[in-house]
Amino acid sequence: MEFKVEQRRRLGSLDLWVSPLGLGTVKLGRNTRVKYPTKFELPDDQQVSQLLGQAQDSGINLIDTAPAYGSSEARLGQLLPGLRSNWVICTKVGEQYQGQTSTYDFSAQATRRSLETSLRLLKTDYLDIVLVHCDDNDLRALQASGVLAELDWFRQRGYIKAIGASTKTLAAGLYAAEHTDLVMLAYNAEDQTQAPVMARAAALNKAVLLKKVLASGHIQATASAMGQGLAQPAVASAIVGTLNPAHLQDNVNAVLQGLKPGLPQGRS
Repeated sequence: MEFKVEQRRRLGSLDLWVSPLGLGTVKLGRNTRVKYPTKFELPDDQQVSQLLGQAQDSGINLIDTAPAYGSSEARLGQLLPGLRSNWVICTKVGEQYQGQTSTYDFSAQATRRSLETSLRLLKTDYLDIVLVHCDDNDLRALQASGVLAELDWFRQRGYIKAIGASTKTLAAGLYAAEHTDLVMLAYNAEDQTQAPVMARAAALNKAVLLKKVLASGHIQATASAMGQGLAQPAVASAIVGTLNPAHLQDNVNAVLQGLKPGLPQGRS
């Protein structure tokens, strides 16, 4: 089973269409200080290439990465298969991860350095989506720093197609829905506090990407969780990471099973 082109969803009002399942890539480049139920080793290049090839063959076109994901961006730049235009790449600014420690800097200068590094590592001359990788003070990061203005500068010059924020609080999610193209937020059966953000995004014709739809591997009823998440207003895709080819296929099957006839299927 695989996703068909006609199952892709539009990111709000933008001319960007994504598969309902996106591949999260933190596990390609980082295995310390992560909130997964079991420990794991970083995969070798052959394993990464096989996983990315399987994702492509399954119809997945959305890849989610970040500077905070260790060597993920660099590995994607080397190993992502096919044509650049076949992929929608989402990366982030604001958080860096080095020496098992995260540091945050949302200034215009740090944002510019981060974007230039991401473009170089990913071996591309444009980024489809760039999100602010917010810390716990997410509303302040969006309001009181130069990050959004700098992202908009890059967008106006064609280096970025869409800007948004990966938020934690309801206030920051609502702010991002008002002032950016899309919001990445946590939503699952155990945490539905962000529902008002999805409703506001839908009203503004903005997009939502879901994170933690399986609660970082703690939710086992995957089809139900995927279906419930993807049925929410404005949701374009659920981002789920894995290193296991069988789990990746299970996630694809779960999304296809969850998208049953009669359920809301997002904006097309």
